[in-house]
Amino acid sequence: MASQLRKSVTIGSCLSKVRWGSSLSNSSGRKAERKKSSDDRLSGVIDVVNDRKLPPQLRGQRNNVRTETDIVNVVERRIWQSMEEGHFENLPGKGKPLNLNSNPHADPAEDTLYRILSKNNCAPEWVELNKGIRSDIANWRLTLKKARACKESGDISKWNEYSDSLKAQIRSINNKVFRYNLIVPFGRQMNGLNWEKELARLNEVQEST
Repeated sequence: MASQLRKSVTIGSCLSKVRWGSSLSNSSGRKAERKKSSDDRLSGVIDVVNDRKLPPQLRGQRNNVRTETDIVNVVERRIWQSMEEGHFENLPGKGKPLNLNSNPHADPAEDTLYRILSKNNCAPEWVELNKGIRSDIANWRLTLKKARACKESGDISKWNEYSDSLKAQIRSINNKVFRYNLIVPFGRQMNGLNWEKELARLNEVQEST
């Protein structure tokens, strides 16, 4: 009787574990389905938004590969169609020189400031700083070339003297480059000097000649 009771208890515990595991599996499955459904809805919304940005000829074609070439071809066809229909014939600026005094892509305040400086034969600070930096770099590279010649001729003491001076000049030039990059318009930043890269550059120049 006792053994039968133990067996029934063991079977009952096993059944409860099976039911618990099954409920966990069903719960995780439902969570995965809900997540997949949410992802599908989000993907659908993104597709709709992207479709609205495309030309009408490419909208709704989810299964087609949309490359930049496809879009460019559609744009070119639209331009040629407009030209054939004469939409470019009566433009207000046709036959007249372009107005290059203003930059439509520049900030209006900066553009006005640059025009005022230009009328007074003045240049923005970053323009003058750019000229100075390029001149300093050119002179620095000439000195490095002379120092390298001393090293190749066996005058190591002179090479070491040049090296210390050139490394100090690098710090000065890079400080100017740092200031230049802070005040220059976006997209006109420049890189500073690096001792190892400049030595490698000089080696490449000498090997090519």
